[in-house]
Amino acid sequence: MIRVTILCLICFASSAHAQTGLRFRISFPPSSSAQPLDGRLLLLLSNNDKSEPRFQITEDLNTQQVFGVDVDGWRPNEWTTIDASAFGYPRRSLADVPAGTYWVQAVLHKYETFHRADGHTVKLPMDRGEGQKWNRAPGNLYSTPVKMTIDPRADRVIEIKLDRVMPPIEPPKDTKFIKHVRIQSQLLTKFWGRPMYIGAAVLLPAGFDEHPEARYPLIVFHDHFTPTFDGFRETPPDPDLKPEYSERFRIEGYNRIVQEYAYQFYKDWTSPDFPRFIIVKIQHANPYYDDSYAVNSANLGPYGDAINYELIPYIEKRFRGIGQGWARFTYGGSTGGWEALATQIFYPEMYNGCFAACPDPIDFRAYTTVNIYEDENAYYMPSYWKRILRPGKRNYLNQIVATVEDMNHMELALGTHGRSGGQWDIWQAVFSPVGPDGYPKPIWDKLTGKIDHEVAQYWREHYDLGYILRRDWAKLGPKLVGKIHIYVGEMDNYFLNNAVYLVEDFLKQTKDPYYAGEVDYEPRAEHCWNGDHTRPNAISRLRYNQMYVPKILERIEKTAPPGADLSSWRY
Repeated sequence: MIRVTILCLICFASSAHAQTGLRFRISFPPSSSAQPLDGRLLLLLSNNDKSEPRFQITEDLNTQQVFGVDVDGWRPNEWTTIDASAFGYPRRSLADVPAGTYWVQAVLHKYETFHRADGHTVKLPMDRGEGQKWNRAPGNLYSTPVKMTIDPRADRVIEIKLDRVMPPIEPPKDTKFIKHVRIQSQLLTKFWGRPMYIGAAVLLPAGFDEHPEARYPLIVFHDHFTPTFDGFRETPPDPDLKPEYSERFRIEGYNRIVQEYAYQFYKDWTSPDFPRFIIVKIQHANPYYDDSYAVNSANLGPYGDAINYELIPYIEKRFRGIGQGWARFTYGGSTGGWEALATQIFYPEMYNGCFAACPDPIDFRAYTTVNIYEDENAYYMPSYWKRILRPGKRNYLNQIVATVEDMNHMELALGTHGRSGGQWDIWQAVFSPVGPDGYPKPIWDKLTGKIDHEVAQYWREHYDLGYILRRDWAKLGPKLVGKIHIYVGEMDNYFLNNAVYLVEDFLKQTKDPYYAGEVDYEPRAEHCWNGDHTRPNAISRLRYNQMYVPKILERIEKTAPPGADLSSWRY
């Protein structure tokens, strides 16, 4: 029998009202799945047909509407009802939707059952090669968008069938320069109770095949999930590519610029004077997000150890890496910036330097705009009389486009128990202890924003990078001298510069030893500024490798131990 779970805390209409207002009855035919399904059922409304409604749910001002309910054991041809009691974003209830004409679509984000080694059984959406995207995950069910006029005040039932299945994704093919590797992680397999894999897109240096005697330094370029090594194009830009406007950067034809700079990187990479390194993009999408944050976690498992003790040695052995700490480096931006710094801190002798651009919050006293230790509520500024919403996202003029509450409520509509695949939910999954139900223990109530300070203390001891540096500098400092480089724009869209200020305050007063690294800012620069004072974000973000590789070469020449191989890879 079908069981539909709707959190009682987020029921905004009485059952009597829900039975008499506008209702959507949704089912799927046996041709979509002959087996009962678990997952998150989403109803999507859009006031335009620029793209399918499933591609228009965002944290920005142009978002469209979504409602969601959990389903367990949902059988073919059985109906699930979404009505005024279902939680929604941005409007909380179907009863709040203005009457009008909309394109309507439904999606089922499928969950699988995991029997973890810690004894918990959980239902989560396994990544299927798409990078944990509910709106394009292979095997998810969905309906064709239908244009219709609806009135939430009308006593009406609208039926929708999930008669389409999202197709599989073709894996990328190897090229001369880019190789794709995938290994089963024994550490992660043991944790998750089923075979689990991690992989990487490996960019090989020019001359790799012609110089079999060479051994190479290795760089881990931390980033979000990509099926291949993006930003590297072996052919000139497509002359027939239709220009597209980038709303993020306010640039017409930005897709053509991306191709131009990807091709330029190929030309630089293969030029006679470019250093011969191996650059790796880790592929570690998991049941919570498109990457793991590259650390060990109570909810995600030992991804940090799996990457550093299983995957990296495998890559270095297969592709002739030097395999020593002085010859390993890491960089990245945003999520990748946090990962680069965290990797350097948690594995201090395994890497010889990190370059962390616009990192996710590296000090939880500034968890974007929330101090999780002192604030009582994540959504509202402290005030006896006022209820001022905390800003969550801004533009370069400091105009607010989303609040912390907005962003979290979007995720709550997309998935309960931290299963949205969104940014706040993955932070919680990585940083939190396991809750009694087997899911991440919430840092705050997702509906109200009330902070759990017991969970906050767990975060501080395990993942607050600023606190860990302060707490352990006597031990960590000697291993990190000259290795920490942090860059952020002072108008970062997600207020990530606030945490960097706090970490810099500590680093610049360090003694015995002094950190001897770099923290740099750019006025008015948005997310994700990476240290280039000569170019706008839209361009500098396409040049991570050209920016940091020369710095890495200089670091190697200064710090390589006596007898180190500084010649086989310098051809």
